[in-house]
Amino acid sequence: MNPTETPRLRFRPWVESDAVVLFKHASDPDVGPRAGWPPHQSIEESLVVIQDIFSNDHTWAIELKETKEVIGCIGYYTHEESNIGIDEMDAEIGYWIAKPYWNQGLCTEALRSMIDYCFNTKGFFTLWSDFFVDNPASGRVMEKCGFRDTGEFNYLSHLYRGDERPVKVMRLDYALETI
Repeated sequence: MNPTETPRLRFRPWVESDAVVLFKHASDPDVGPRAGWPPHQSIEESLVVIQDIFSNDHTWAIELKETKEVIGCIGYYTHEESNIGIDEMDAEIGYWIAKPYWNQGLCTEALRSMIDYCFNTKGFFTLWSDFFVDNPASGRVMEKCGFRDTGEFNYLSHLYRGDERPVKVMRLDYALETI
């Protein structure tokens, strides 16, 4: 079972034929660096990302219902995969939306759905996320969805330019989310 849809969005597994639209959005130099990866250089690179990174049971393509176009990605990482030192019953959420769809509330809509899925279907206790401090819009999405600033900053050398740019760590506890 996966988070299936919101009023405007549908979540579905990535398929290899999504490589063209992934490249269209992931080659934008304003998108990937904000999320920690370099702009894609080819459709073939986007296909490899789908095959090697997105093809699992906890990463979904975000599809705009109105047009059926893939406009982003959302998923969670378990404690073994997380960028943050989290407990076994916690998860880290990551997401991105293509630039033409910024400032429309779509990220917030998608993240709220993922929060509900992670707490109420997967049974995680605490959700974590982080954002590069030079991408405060992502932090505002997290705050709108109830995440709180932990006061922690990390440098994530395995992410694009992660040695140069700190990330701010955010947290959402199940008990707080349900109040």
